[in-house]
Amino acid sequence: MRMMELPTGKRVLSAAQPTGAPHIGNYLGAFQQWVALQDTGNACFFPIVDLHAITLPYDPKTFPDIVLRTAALYCAVGIDPQKSTLFVQSHIPAHTEAAWLLTTITPVGDLTRMTQFKDKAQKQKTVGAGLLNYPILMAADILLYRADLVPVGEDQIQHLEFARTLAHKFNRQFGETLKQPRAFLLKDTGRIMSLADPARKMSKSDSPASAVSLWDAPDSIRRKIRSAVTDSGTAVNPKKLGPALRNLLMIYASFSGKTVPEVAGSFAGQGYAAFKITLAELLIEKLSPIRERAETLFRERQELRRLLREGADRARAAAEPTLAAMKNRMGLHPVA
Repeated sequence: MRMMELPTGKRVLSAAQPTGAPHIGNYLGAFQQWVALQDTGNACFFPIVDLHAITLPYDPKTFPDIVLRTAALYCAVGIDPQKSTLFVQSHIPAHTEAAWLLTTITPVGDLTRMTQFKDKAQKQKTVGAGLLNYPILMAADILLYRADLVPVGEDQIQHLEFARTLAHKFNRQFGETLKQPRAFLLKDTGRIMSLADPARKMSKSDSPASAVSLWDAPDSIRRKIRSAVTDSGTAVNPKKLGPALRNLLMIYASFSGKTVPEVAGSFAGQGYAAFKITLAELLIEKLSPIRERAETLFRERQELRRLLREGADRARAAAEPTLAAMKNRMGLHPVA
């Protein structure tokens, strides 16, 4: 996978919700990018945003384990808690306090126009205020750490622009306080689509068969790739690639370091079934070490909790001065 030139010496913040099943699209589009930014000398903050996750239905009994599994997976893909600040969002009260301060200057109309709110609200019988205010909390996540860069996918650009708008509005109203971060995109990272429907982006909210999870065992990977939809025809034709086959070739290219044309050429004339077998084995080779490392880390829960506490201490030291400056600017002085 060819990446953009990476910055150095910047403060970077990016986050993902805790989920039981991050997939290969998350790995290629986010996690690999985070590790590369970490390893090129940037100060990286990677919160596990559990407060965002509870804006939709969830099971509070299993949720703590999901958060820990997410932390284990972050470490397994290459996030180094000694190089980066890895922490749980809810462990830093400054996030919710800063979000409330930003709420007071946010017009409701700006929130109802957010694309993700409209999409998710259509799927809910009852729309909670948490879902409406989600972008404000996301803005607080970013602005508290005075981030220079925020790695985001194209579907998150609107939320980042919202955070920049809030920072500008706060500074104009109360005085220069908040930094306006820039988006950092890997423009040449291919979009990984659903194995069941190549017209849809791969998503953990769809059926399990539509995505290869980073937690999948080898037999599960083989089964999912074997059942993945293909185009009409029976053999790879580099001159005639439909969306389903192109998606599978993109997955192969992303994990092999080749381009789609190179992969298509190397499999030209081979049957779809043979190509799928090779693709499945490539994924098993690349993903099994990650899964095994994550499983080992998850069993070491006390060590995971220690790493998250240390990350929270560093995050708190970075976030609280920004919150104090916001409160001071807004006239919320501490008790004498």
